[in-house]
Amino acid sequence: MKKALITGITGQDGSYLTEFLLEKGYEVHGLIRRSSTFNTDRIDHLYRDLHDPQARLFLHYGDLSVSGQLMDLLASINPSEIYHLGAQSHVRVSFDMPEYTADITGLGTLRILEAIRKTGIRTKFYQASSSEMFGAAPPPQHEKTLFQPRSPYAAAKVYAYHIVQNYRDAYGIFATNGILFNHESPRRGETFVTRKITRAAAQIKLGLRDKLYLGNLEAKRDWGFAGDFVEAMWLMLQQDEPDDYAIATGETHSVREFAEKVFRKLDLDYAAHVEIDARYFRPTEVDILLGDSSKARKKLNWRPKVSFDELIDMMIAADLELARKEKTLKDAGFSCTNSERIG
Repeated sequence: MKKALITGITGQDGSYLTEFLLEKGYEVHGLIRRSSTFNTDRIDHLYRDLHDPQARLFLHYGDLSVSGQLMDLLASINPSEIYHLGAQSHVRVSFDMPEYTADITGLGTLRILEAIRKTGIRTKFYQASSSEMFGAAPPPQHEKTLFQPRSPYAAAKVYAYHIVQNYRDAYGIFATNGILFNHESPRRGETFVTRKITRAAAQIKLGLRDKLYLGNLEAKRDWGFAGDFVEAMWLMLQQDEPDDYAIATGETHSVREFAEKVFRKLDLDYAAHVEIDARYFRPTEVDILLGDSSKARKKLNWRPKVSFDELIDMMIAADLELARKEKTLKDAGFSCTNSERIG
């Protein structure tokens, strides 16, 4: 039985990847941060009690800022594959927390690579690189496009990308970068713009709120489905030789288009509910990301399966269901969720 270690297992990608690997017959280990509250809701449906002989998902407390802990964990688990998804991954927040972002998103990758080198385990390593690294580079962007990062998050990801290549060349570690363009789902965090839109629109539809505040409506992104993208991660580690791949749909849409489409599907007047709040603008903006995934399509035989419209329908359906539950609680006299406090 193959063993996989996933950092960032409680995030959107981590949850879809865990499902995917468990279906493939893997034993999955996940790194989670210690917290006074549980944050495992995205993977709770996959978890079995440790005493269950059928259990194949195991969680371990750890931190990407602690090198010794990472080495101990790798030595004890000895995973055949490592998927490094953990990071401070919110671009706008990285401007407010640049040092923390550099430490966790950039140096966190170095610490895992060092742990692989020092423990001597034979494993394949996947690094979750980001299309944000391209920044101001003109589209379409692909593996040979020069990086022009426009945020502390993107700069940290560029460092991680190059340190992966360095350890691959210097120490013969099977280490690969997946340059993933934007990928969304009903499990996307509520502060990310796509989920922020579908979440708010569903609440507006049911009378739970009236306004949605957004930043730059003209920013364009290449949006795909997270469930499709985790398959590409796995395919990269099934190759005979490590390499770097851009993963994208090859389509780009603006934030305005995304929002208008969501509100139209819910029979709502977009203009009556959406307003601009300058606090959500980035100090330096990335105007357009449009990926060319020709290499992955040829070498990995990977294709996105879920279309842009299907993705939006999926997210709307999930957030409508959530909003209905909130409305039931509100009508019964209980207070609404904290989501109303998220711009």
